[in-house]
Amino acid sequence: MKIIRLSGVIETTGLARSTIYKLISEGGFPRPVPLVGRSIGWLESEIQDWIRGRIAARDINPRR
Repeated sequence: MKIIRLSGVIETTGLARSTIYKLISEGGFPRPVPLVGRSIGWLESEIQDWIRGRIAARDINPRR
């Protein structure tokens, strides 16, 4: 199991920080894990699952 910080999430997803937090508040993105104090991180596996879900949604509903 690996925890990645916000910079890694941004790099992995290509999303902006504000977009990540907006998606979290809407329930459309994995929630961060509290680490120590104000530090947070995300489970890499959950981020990868989210990306796979986006790919699956694209493949089910292709734009025409």
